[in-house]
Amino acid sequence: MPSTARSRLWPPRGRAADAALAGGLFLVVGLGTLRSLIGAREEPWAVTAANWLLIAVACGALYFSSRRPVPAASAAALATAVYYVTSAYDGPLLLAVVVALFTVAAAGRLHAAVVIAALCLIGTALGTLQGNGDVNHVALFMLTGWFVAMITLGGLRHSHLVRARETEERAATQERLRIARELHDVVGHHLSLINVQSAAALRRLTKDPAAGAGQAAEALGAVKAASHEALRELRATLGVLRDAGEEAPTAPAPGLARIGELTGAARATGLAVTVHRTGGPGRLPVEADLAAYRIVQESLTNVARHARATRADIRLDGDGHRLTVSVTDDGRGPVTDPAGTGPTGSGVTGMRERARALGGDLTAGPAPGGGFAVHATLPLAPLAAQEEPRR
Repeated sequence: MPSTARSRLWPPRGRAADAALAGGLFLVVGLGTLRSLIGAREEPWAVTAANWLLIAVACGALYFSSRRPVPAASAAALATAVYYVTSAYDGPLLLAVVVALFTVAAAGRLHAAVVIAALCLIGTALGTLQGNGDVNHVALFMLTGWFVAMITLGGLRHSHLVRARETEERAATQERLRIARELHDVVGHHLSLINVQSAAALRRLTKDPAAGAGQAAEALGAVKAASHEALRELRATLGVLRDAGEEAPTAPAPGLARIGELTGAARATGLAVTVHRTGGPGRLPVEADLAAYRIVQESLTNVARHARATRADIRLDGDGHRLTVSVTDDGRGPVTDPAGTGPTGSGVTGMRERARALGGDLTAGPAPGGGFAVHATLPLAPLAAQEEPRR
């Protein structure tokens, strides 16, 4: 098995890849042009030295192909043209132009690649018409095919890279939305409880300092507990952003097994909460368990902040295939606060996104007998299995 250090060095990337490309091409072209250095002389040594300099320029230009693809290809093409005009020894230097055209097209500069290829072909055709015996009409046709193939392959490479980059960006966007949704649910719920309890404590102390001290102390205790829970869940949520080597959070993941914590915190605000369970869903998938917990959490948050309710009913019904979550209250109905986070704001949007991400659905609106109702249906089968066609 290759080591980690070796895996990082191969294949080369960045400027190391550019240097490998230029050096490898110079080696191939040099081996194909060795006869200019050995055997009978067909040109003066000064001309041979100048032509080897042109080879170095044409191949060395590819070192800049990833950063300046068009100037690099232009320099390689110009050096190659001068070489074939002045050298008495034919060689494979045309490979530099072929590779350069691929890099230009792979960078998304198709028009520039076509222009450079056209100029090279026009120059070669003019030389053929002038009686150059090294390139005939068949060779010119084959050269055209090479140029077209390289430009096409470069264009396909560019399209592949663009699609891969778009896929990565979509994945990153979805991950950011997921983290933002988690933070909204965690922070919004507990801060709402803290706000309600601290306001109640302040009101009791202001109204009757002596008689309300005990009730205020109880409310402040609930504030302390809510803030502690908020910090713990916030650390767990941000654990996905921790650096390599940092210890993972050890707290249990939120789920319906911890619904008692939500109802207990809601009851501390004076809200009468009842939970009704029917059916036997068994062990829930992690995604559905977390989504159900967050839906109940956000619903109770909205009830505490906006509904002015005295009672909330939570119903959980599972049949092994789907889980139904309902939260109703006896408050005054939907209200949107100025920040847009009320029942018709981003809270319901986030809950609906959670349900749809699992292939389910969520509705929220005024209940028939008054108050507000949230109803969600969450499939318990993995989404991939839901989408698999039947055979």
